[in-house]
Amino acid sequence: MRSFVVGLVLGCFYLQTRSMLPDQPAWATVVLSLLMALSALGLDAGRTAGRASDKSRHTWTTFALASSAWMISGALLGVGYAQYRAETRLAEALSREWEGRDIELVGTVTSLPTLTERGTRFMFEVDASSVKEARVPRNISLTWYVEQPRNNEPPKLPPILTPGERWKLSVRLRRPHGTANPHGFDFEAWALERNIRATGYVRVKGINQKQLDAADGMLVRVDRARLAIRDRMQAALQGQPYAGVLIALAIGEQNAIPAAQWKTFWRTGTGHLMSISGLHITMVAALLYWLAFRIWARLPHLTARIPAQRVAAMVGAITALAYSLIAGFSVPTQRTFLMLLVVAIALTTGRAITASRILAFALLGVVLLDPWCVLAPGFWLSFGAVAMIFYVTAQRTGQLSVVRAALLTQLAVTLGLLPLTLALFQEVSLISPIANAIAIPVISWVVVPITLVGALLPAGLSDVALQLAHWVMILTYDCLAWLAAMPNAVWQSHAPAMWTVALAVIGVVAVMMPRGLPLRWLGGLAMLPMFVVLPPSPKPGELWLTLLDVGQGLATVVRTATHTLVYDTGPKWNPDADSGNRIVVPYLRGEGVRTLDALVLTHDDEDHVGGARSVIDARSPGWVLTSVPNDRDYLANAGEVMRCEVGDGWRWDGVEFDVLHPARPAYEETRKTNNMGCVIKITAPGGTVLMTSDIEKLVEAELVARAGHELKSDVLVVPHHGSKTSSTEALLDTVQPKLAVLPVGYRNRFRHPHPDVEARYAARNIPIRRTDWEGAITLKFAADAMGKPSVESYRSRRQRYWTDMPEKKIVGEP
Repeated sequence: MRSFVVGLVLGCFYLQTRSMLPDQPAWATVVLSLLMALSALGLDAGRTAGRASDKSRHTWTTFALASSAWMISGALLGVGYAQYRAETRLAEALSREWEGRDIELVGTVTSLPTLTERGTRFMFEVDASSVKEARVPRNISLTWYVEQPRNNEPPKLPPILTPGERWKLSVRLRRPHGTANPHGFDFEAWALERNIRATGYVRVKGINQKQLDAADGMLVRVDRARLAIRDRMQAALQGQPYAGVLIALAIGEQNAIPAAQWKTFWRTGTGHLMSISGLHITMVAALLYWLAFRIWARLPHLTARIPAQRVAAMVGAITALAYSLIAGFSVPTQRTFLMLLVVAIALTTGRAITASRILAFALLGVVLLDPWCVLAPGFWLSFGAVAMIFYVTAQRTGQLSVVRAALLTQLAVTLGLLPLTLALFQEVSLISPIANAIAIPVISWVVVPITLVGALLPAGLSDVALQLAHWVMILTYDCLAWLAAMPNAVWQSHAPAMWTVALAVIGVVAVMMPRGLPLRWLGGLAMLPMFVVLPPSPKPGELWLTLLDVGQGLATVVRTATHTLVYDTGPKWNPDADSGNRIVVPYLRGEGVRTLDALVLTHDDEDHVGGARSVIDARSPGWVLTSVPNDRDYLANAGEVMRCEVGDGWRWDGVEFDVLHPARPAYEETRKTNNMGCVIKITAPGGTVLMTSDIEKLVEAELVARAGHELKSDVLVVPHHGSKTSSTEALLDTVQPKLAVLPVGYRNRFRHPHPDVEARYAARNIPIRRTDWEGAITLKFAADAMGKPSVESYRSRRQRYWTDMPEKKIVGEP
């Protein structure tokens, strides 16, 4: 059983790492799995016969063969099953010709609406479409934006939506397409797992009507109950700073927790407690189990018919299911419910079951429910934590004291999850053991029970309980914030190679073996490569330039042998999220760049400086070069800030950087911010790059007149995202690039690049590489590249079968 489940998980994971689905039909792989299972059954029968005849050597050999056969059978089933589910889900795809076009849909609100400053986001199940040939997927994610009036009238808010309501909506859709960057979030995988096959927004000027009939069913009722609890808690805790935390603990809705609080929880390693985790569900189920057992045991006439243990087990399982459904049935809640269900069945039937089998049954259930769960960090961290707890407790003999058991458990979880944490996030909280020792008992045994009581009590009584829970949360957060403020509370690392992670996991298992066993110290050696094997970096004289995919904006990382420069930081999406903290900083961290030598902020446009504050706060650049005024709030924490001006330049590791614009007189004139962009030419032994920001025709003409042949470069970063106001013929003829790289957003509202601009590049046979279709683009100039860098597209390098790949060839290529 356990070997089969491990194989099943590995098979699912293998398929999710493929760039294309197998040509072989899924059913054929499942048949092979069944044949291998029959072989394993035969080997098991042989092992039983060998045991009966006391042929120990034969028995162990047969056991190894049988375990291998079961694992192969599980792996084949995992591949076949995941392939079938993938083919079924990918069959529902929005056709490209209907992206961005008005479509009228009739359907049902199927999720808890998420309220933001910009509008309401919700899941919508489509029942009918006004255009049959559009082939609209059944499950889509929509945003109903706040309507901003043109006059001084107040903004018009979207209507209040309730799960189960049916609406006729006018929408514009697009395929699930996110930014694609190394060490970044894969939105397309996330959307596929949640069966979001298109995203879009409601046209506020369209025909949007609520229908008279409404959907019903268990899941709709659960979502309505969650909505009612959220509304009641928001009313009771209005204006309270940690209302979002209590709502997350009650119904698993985490969107209301501010980013500043998440940062504190992350730095202290307590983020797992601020949602409905397996620990919370286990605690509540155990409490109800104990109450049911105590009450039932005091009723002899009932106990004679049904043992108290059996009734208590059923009550605990039902409680776990109810809490899991209210929580949204995420992977940790699924794992916990299935584990508790197995325990309840074992108690009910009177059968003994080992901890490893409980974990295996939970793994089997979770993967069968969702074969994409193996892509989620929560899957590996959740099951990994429980596996380590089972491992260290099962390896010890004798009774441990409560304190010693708690310390051993915390050590096992912290050390056991270290390889996975570094692989997934490249940072780990050093104060996590202390913070969790304080937070776990307070949150799990005080805050959560009081919050649940407050969420379920009627209005009036619930207010008292919720205010009490919030008061305890204030004290807890103050303690965590004090710990988080400690210097070096979080240790950051590079993204370790996968082979070093696998070796470190083996090392952790060895280190956590009981004392007295030989060669435990080898486990520590096995963990070392994860820390000392560094990612590749430029050699002296080399230039590596990565245009990150930040949507409609620009963020570029330039690296030499010992220095790193960030040229613009991309857009800001909301007060908590920008391309600095979502894309640029994770990229630097994953690549092992701990110090940033310089930051260039070319001009004062949101799509270029939106992530500046996040980058400055996270990496403290040695100096900032910019054309924007020094009083901008995002420069508040910057060190030395210098004005970008013609004639400035520097040399790093044999690579020269020269500022070509703006000239000093430009600062005395009134110009568009685009025309104040800081233009830099980079000259390396292997080639040259011209970084042009958002300059337009006026500045292009000035550059051609002032710099002339000095503009000639091997690579041109296309000015102003391919706008019709830029890339004049004079500039292209002067620069004469062999390659152009275009930072542009997928289906952006400006419709960049303009067809006339594309035609100019094509007429000169200049290939254009685009971030919207290729993701982050990395150019590597070797010292002897002779102007021809190697070009690496992140989408091509990390393509998965769900990746939205370009259908058009590169502009300018023959």
